Amino acid sequence: MNDASTTPGNDASTESADVSGTSGSPAGAAAASADAQAVVPAFDGFDGFLGSRASLGMDVVLVGLLALLPILAWSIAAVRAGRYQLHKRLQVFIVAALATAIVVFEIDIRLFSDWKARALPSPWYPAGVFWSLGIHLVFAVSSFVLWTWVVWEALLRFPKPPSPGSHGPRHRRMARLAALDLLATAVTGLIFYWLAFVS
Repeated sequence: MNDASTTPGNDASTESADVSGTSGSPAGAAAASADAQAVVPAFDGFDGFLGSRASLGMDVVLVGLLALLPILAWSIAAVRAGRYQLHKRLQVFIVAALATAIVVFEIDIRLFSDWKARALPSPWYPAGVFWSLGIHLVFAVSSFVLWTWVVWEALLRFPKPPSPGSHGPRHRRMARLAALDLLATAVTGLIFYWLAFVS
């Protein structure tokens, strides 16, 4: 009787020890790690290089947009120093870079990657992500339009080679507005990126 009554208990304790021993062993930890890695989602397109869930195109656009800020500062310093030709070249470069960023962004999201799937794990998805994207697009589109307008007017109304003229006061006002718009584009783009692909 004693042997029969203690056998189930002994078997249960043995099974418990086996389970705990397996989970606590290096082999069990490796198996758990492999299982965790197996459930990491694989996204369409090319992964970015900044260590987030963003695609390669998103990372290129973000880095390029932030890189325009020191170029903008360089352009402002150039015109204040009387280096008008350098200022002109930098302004044309900024417009070309903004156009390139738009093209890269559109190609990436339409042909290669599903940015919504990459943003889905974010706790801010969908409301916070879409609100931040909407605000960013307002500044991004207006910034490109405004910069194109400012540079086009300058090319038409300033003499060649560029030098101060009657168009100067209007150009300064519009250029300051365009610079603030570009800064807002970069800031809101960074916020959208963080909410969608980092958090």
